[in-house]
Amino acid sequence: MDTPPSPRPSLIGVVDWIERHLDEPLTFDAIADRSGLSPYHFSRLFTARMGRSVMAHLRGRRLVKAGQRLVADPDARLIDLAFDCGFESQEAFTRAFRRVFGVAPGRFRQGFALTPIEGQYPMTMPAPDVAAAVTLLPERVAIPAFFVAGPSNRFVASTKAEIPHLWSRLIGALPFDGQVDSWATYGVVSAADRSDGSFDYIAGVEVVDGASVPDGFTVMPIPAARYAVFRIILNGGPVHPQVKAAMAAVWGELIPASGLTVADSPDFERYDGKFAPTKPGATIDFHVPVAA
Repeated sequence: MDTPPSPRPSLIGVVDWIERHLDEPLTFDAIADRSGLSPYHFSRLFTARMGRSVMAHLRGRRLVKAGQRLVADPDARLIDLAFDCGFESQEAFTRAFRRVFGVAPGRFRQGFALTPIEGQYPMTMPAPDVAAAVTLLPERVAIPAFFVAGPSNRFVASTKAEIPHLWSRLIGALPFDGQVDSWATYGVVSAADRSDGSFDYIAGVEVVDGASVPDGFTVMPIPAARYAVFRIILNGGPVHPQVKAAMAAVWGELIPASGLTVADSPDFERYDGKFAPTKPGATIDFHVPVAA
């Protein structure tokens, strides 16, 4: 009797297999072969479910693991981490590390929180057909004027996936002089152009008026306003796709159904100092300015 063929590993199984072989020289074809699908179909499936390409996921998970080793082992050599991550030189590893974490490995080793990066490069997949829950809180909130400082850029629909890099740059600079005594962070959207979908985005922290901020940072005044607050409850999967879907629900469904009139002022996501993006149930409060 012929032996029945082995079942194809699930996509979850492939992700788990990648995690267990991060220190080995993996190629896209070798990973795709684990799925039993053609490279083309596997690539499309993986990107759709994980929100990034196969090799971007592999590089991100290797760099997260390198960051964990830097914190846990003060004697770990950068050249060893570079080779373990699949880089051909320490210089290439340092450049990639800085792009993801916002700081060089040496600065990272002095003390750095891994949680935000784990949120960008989680090893787990989002639960099937489960999106972040989003609800409009019943009370409106009046907030006095304040200032936010951090890296900023203008984005369009095709470049929004690069927003996490602003957060890496911000986190790498914290804390700095002039930052208020709080670890709350803000993702502020302003100057939105509905005709082409472009907008300005700043990943920042609250600062005192007149603060001297790190080079390349923008200081944005947030005027006093009354806000409707939409609470986003994450499911533990990749953060960016969940926030994207939640924003579509806020602007496409919840605001039109609420009868609220949106005011001409920046809106922002607020993350408290204990935000853990990979923990199911973590919350983001999205503040939308509304007319009184």
